Amino acid sequence: MTAEFLTDLALDGLPHGFFTRNGGVSTGRFASLNCSLSGKDDADAVARNRALAMQAIGMDPAKLSGLTQVHGIAVAHVTAPIPLDARPQADAMVTDRPGLALGIVTADCGPILFADHKAGVVGGAHAGWRGAVGGVLEATIAAMEALGARRQDIAAVVGPCIRQPSYEVGPDMRDAALAASADAARFFAPGQREDRWQFDLAGYCAARLRAAGTGTVAIVPADTLADEARFFSYRRNTLAGGGPIGHQLSAIALPQ
Repeated sequence: MTAEFLTDLALDGLPHGFFTRNGGVSTGRFASLNCSLSGKDDADAVARNRALAMQAIGMDPAKLSGLTQVHGIAVAHVTAPIPLDARPQADAMVTDRPGLALGIVTADCGPILFADHKAGVVGGAHAGWRGAVGGVLEATIAAMEALGARRQDIAAVVGPCIRQPSYEVGPDMRDAALAASADAARFFAPGQREDRWQFDLAGYCAARLRAAGTGTVAIVPADTLADEARFFSYRRNTLAGGGPIGHQLSAIALPQ
């Protein structure tokens, strides 16, 4: 059994992967590579899935760290594997320690993996619209700089997330984005219903990264809502009536 994952050339040479929902051991609504630590899936199955993901990118499963993600902008500096029962409330992580893997879980929000190959610093961020508008990406870059990275040397890749044709939003969300920057208007297309818009989350994140001076920015071409065979999707699950849902993992590390 092999965990399925996507990679990006901008992160070439580093163990990393944007994992799909395929190649794990979970069943039912969580089939099969559910890596969420806070859902209702069997804990042993989740542990096995996370181990399969690490093995797929050549990493020690015991060195994978996670967070309690809260749609904020706090960034954790990881110097040793974070115990499962001590995960900080944060939405990004950075490290300069070889052999430590940083794991972000998503089910429509944007997983962003960062690397400064020259400085030997990597990062991972969870960016839903609240975090992206609030500044979690810029906070991650600043935390990497504190470890010696230079933003012009950082490569950042926006992983599989809900894409604009699938992401209908209301006026409250649009107003919040426009309050942060009027330039955000270009990421909203007319919706199918009155007073609704289609939001380009991936494009918005990429633009924020470029505006912050990130040297290389890329987007993985995948829509988590539209591709049910490969990805969990919170929005798709909600539209279908709700209930328990799995999450996919994205991870990056410096080689040991």
